[in-house]
Amino acid sequence: MILLPELCYAAGGFQRGWAVTVEDGRIARVGPRATAAPGAPPVTELPGRVLLPGGVNAHAHAFQSLLRGLGDDLDFMAWRDRVLYPFSRRLDARGIEIGAAFAFAEMLRHGITTVVDFFYIQAGGNAHAEAVIGAAKRVGIRLVLARAFYDWEGAPPEYRETPAEATARCRALMAARAGDPTVTVQPAPHSLHGASPEMVQAGAAVAEAAGVPFHIHVAEGRYEREMIERRHGLTPVRFLDKLGVLGPRTIGVHCVWLDEGELRLWAERGARVAYCPSSNMILGDGVTKLREMRALGIPVALGTDGGCTNNRLSIFEEMRMAALLQKVTHLDGTAFTAEEAFRLGTAGGAEVLGLPVGEIAAGRLADLAALDLGHPSLHPPLALLKNVVYALSPQAITDVWVHGERVVRDGRLATAEEAALLADVRALTRDWRV
Repeated sequence: MILLPELCYAAGGFQRGWAVTVEDGRIARVGPRATAAPGAPPVTELPGRVLLPGGVNAHAHAFQSLLRGLGDDLDFMAWRDRVLYPFSRRLDARGIEIGAAFAFAEMLRHGITTVVDFFYIQAGGNAHAEAVIGAAKRVGIRLVLARAFYDWEGAPPEYRETPAEATARCRALMAARAGDPTVTVQPAPHSLHGASPEMVQAGAAVAEAAGVPFHIHVAEGRYEREMIERRHGLTPVRFLDKLGVLGPRTIGVHCVWLDEGELRLWAERGARVAYCPSSNMILGDGVTKLREMRALGIPVALGTDGGCTNNRLSIFEEMRMAALLQKVTHLDGTAFTAEEAFRLGTAGGAEVLGLPVGEIAAGRLADLAALDLGHPSLHPPLALLKNVVYALSPQAITDVWVHGERVVRDGRLATAEEAALLADVRALTRDWRV
């Protein structure tokens, strides 16, 4: 397949008249149209379109989209105890599959092609995790299934496992999906408040043995920092380091409440960050020290978090929020640029996850999004990338490809019937009230 857009974001800028050749789910060639082999693969003309790398969503909880609206305007503890815990217990495998497909469909419509789904309703096995994987396959998104390790006794029983059980089940799920071109499984000890030190070490050990990253919520709210200091006499990052798990495989989610020493330690250990600006705002958690992290060379990706602690699953929205928060926090309009923010949601996400996505370049996976250059949100067309980050309307996203397959066509999901999916969501949640 050869894609012929009007503009292509490649080689560090917008290129006019370039062709993108896709073979076996990867980008084989990128360059001026004259270099495309004549008469070979089928050609898809994209007049009036700009082709971008697909967005990388480095942290989400897909099933939570079913809870949208139920926990709005609550703080974290009230949201967790009054909404998340009771309503998540109502979900069987079918409900989880519906919620995940619903969220993944929205992400694709918003130009996200890769998502990390941090999943923790294990219910004593892997059937529920497989339901999330099935939803990803159904709608066509690239999935990193971050399988949670969770043993806090205050959580619902469906969340809880022993370290040995979580280890065995995670390894089994990883083995079952080994070689899958669009699904990767990685361990995810939930947090220092949701997982015991033994559970955190168990998840890190699985990651080390498999040579993959592990995901963990870190210092999302001030409460966690204070809790860990009371229990262990150390701040969260220093305690992770004491446990021997802080290193290049660590992907810390949120990382809001870190002091300067912790930032330096994080950088020295080579750890990475998945930053969720909109979620941190909705829950009143604070603002991650993004500019300081980048100055230290810490790799940072962007995430939406769950649909009930964000309400909008768009990585372009997170680019905008990340940049604006740095500007207002530092009282400096130059504190973070649109170009930097765009990278965090594309190539930066690829760097953090260790996946060959996020760029239109030979050898990268063919995960792409096309925008309508005629859409008002991209006008006037004087500084296109600035418009993409600060002004883009989701209605401008017309087509999306994942692994070379067209999953959104002319603004509509091409892989599943959206009306039927929404009917399933309405039926499942009809009687839900807080």
